[in-house]
Amino acid sequence: MRSIWNGAISFGLVSIPIKLVNATESHTVSFRQIHTEDGGRIRYRKVCELEDREVTQAEIGKAYEDADGTIIPITDEDLAHLPLPTAKTIDIVAFVPADRIDPLQMENAYYLAASGAPAAKPYTLLREALKRSRKVAIAKFALRGRERLGMLRVVDDVIAMHGLLWPDEIRVPQGVAPDVDVTVRDKELDLADALMDTLGEVDLQDLHDEYREALEEVIAAKAAGEAPPEAPEPAPGGKVLDLMAALEKSVRAAKQSRGEEVGEEAGEPAEGAEEAEEAEEAEVRHLPRGKRAGAAAKKTTAGKQAPAAKKTAAKKTTAAAKKSTSKAQSSRSAKKTASTAKGAAKKTPAKKTASRKRTA
Repeated sequence: MRSIWNGAISFGLVSIPIKLVNATESHTVSFRQIHTEDGGRIRYRKVCELEDREVTQAEIGKAYEDADGTIIPITDEDLAHLPLPTAKTIDIVAFVPADRIDPLQMENAYYLAASGAPAAKPYTLLREALKRSRKVAIAKFALRGRERLGMLRVVDDVIAMHGLLWPDEIRVPQGVAPDVDVTVRDKELDLADALMDTLGEVDLQDLHDEYREALEEVIAAKAAGEAPPEAPEPAPGGKVLDLMAALEKSVRAAKQSRGEEVGEEAGEPAEGAEEAEEAEEAEVRHLPRGKRAGAAAKKTTAGKQAPAAKKTAAKKTTAAAKKSTSKAQSSRSAKKTASTAKGAAKKTPAKKTASRKRTA
């Protein structure tokens, strides 16, 4: 791989000569601009506006335009003598845990190659130190006319460097989040977790650019004088779906695609979800009406149990009345018996007294 920058890594008092190599490449299909009437190429020519003539690349240099329009030429020699220690050095300033770096800051990626045999030992030392510490190195370096921030980490047996944006280049996400109050239920989170678990992980090596492949098919067909392949029918959209039903359907589809059995616990539709799927003509799918159904069931059960409850209550009342009547009758009978006995007792002593008088 061709190096794009030569310099050294400054690691305390250790200097490691390195070469900077691009770690990524673009596979984007490029287009040319043409004249649509005759297919002629549209080209851009570099013309000097003072002389009104086209100039070659060797005649082109750099300059800075001041606020008042003044042109200040800047030569390569001027840039080579910038009063910066990072002009030809990747200067490591700190070592921090990898999770301290916000992915929003990351830009282009580069490989750092040891430049010559003498650089192998200090290069390997830095690589192994990064591995053992499980940290990344934060560094400053100058490239393409400006000083940049970088992060050094180990990839396999190579030290890689990611260009980083300066912290003040990251925008604050003001006004990006939804500005309405939304309540997410635990059941919805559980279904989302189930969907994430079902989809599982993926080997990034299996992912590919389907858009580029389709575009290459179109180009090949046009080059062969054939009709380009037709695009598939777009998926219907524009409807507001019930989130719960959509999550449940997604979980079922993901499980079925992986050959797993789909049961009640594996994402069967909740009560009311089938009704929502049948209502394809509606714009909004209502949430499952489980509570209403439960209330109706309770009402129906209560209605059925009411007559039986009334009959049972009537029987209990009748039995209580009979028992009360029986007690009353028993009480009256007992009082009558007691009264009769008392009267008999009074009569007996009177007769006995009369008999004694006659005898006397």
